[in-house]
Amino acid sequence: MDSDQAQTFLQVVAVGNFLGAAEKLHVTQSTVSARIQNLERQLGAKLFNRGKQGATLTAAGQRFVNHAQTLVRTVDRAKQDVGLPDSYAGGLTVSGRIALWDGFLPRWVAWMREAAPTISLRLEIGFETGIMQGLVQNTLDIGLMYTPQVRPGLGLERLFDETLVLVTTDSARPWPDPGYVHVDWGTEFSQQFSQHFPQHPAPALSADIGWLGLQQLLMSGGAGYFPLRMVRSLLAAQRLYRVLDAPDFSLTAYMVYPLARSDGFFEQALGGLRSLARDERRGLFQAKQPA
Repeated sequence: MDSDQAQTFLQVVAVGNFLGAAEKLHVTQSTVSARIQNLERQLGAKLFNRGKQGATLTAAGQRFVNHAQTLVRTVDRAKQDVGLPDSYAGGLTVSGRIALWDGFLPRWVAWMREAAPTISLRLEIGFETGIMQGLVQNTLDIGLMYTPQVRPGLGLERLFDETLVLVTTDSARPWPDPGYVHVDWGTEFSQQFSQHFPQHPAPALSADIGWLGLQQLLMSGGAGYFPLRMVRSLLAAQRLYRVLDAPDFSLTAYMVYPLARSDGFFEQALGGLRSLARDERRGLFQAKQPA
């Protein structure tokens, strides 16, 4: 089994048929078929049901998805590490929630480029389940998220608390707002929201990514809860407004990492995150933006 087979399998899953996968991979359809057949022979299981409507996963195929993703990521990481020029001392793969890539993590990347210029960085956006899986399977070095799981061998540290504020595109809009966009900030946020708004109807529009919810809000109007970091400049520009008397909610950002790592540049990377998190808690970055 090789990464080309796993990549081909994942491409068929993504597009739903062999022809589309061949076009995406710039190979012939017969090459895709041969790779999948070889993969099925090695695994001893049928991965796809083939028909006029395309290719759908079998139960065995569904179970193989996570393994294929891990294999592809492991090979990509090996290429990154082994293929580094001699001038580089090593590499790190970091994955975080997209909201944490808004301001906080780019500052850390800039800090790393200055403090550790010989360290290669691979940057990814992820959700809690995938990030935790990558940490457990050793395809990730550091994960940044809101609702981590406690796992043996992984360190978990609080970085800072987000303040989630309810904002609207029109200060005259009523609350509850039929245009409310519900962003899935995790179970902790959902519990706080339900406790404070027990009669609020089920939202007609929801998003799993804060950035996506915010873009929809700005395009179509409405209201939603977002980290103050994300909307501070929009509030200053009066493109968004705080909903009066609405409660603020708290959401903790964590970093998770393998405890077995002890190399110097890894500790340096963690130290940089801790330092920037302290600045975030003290409001140093907020003070640099319009109030």
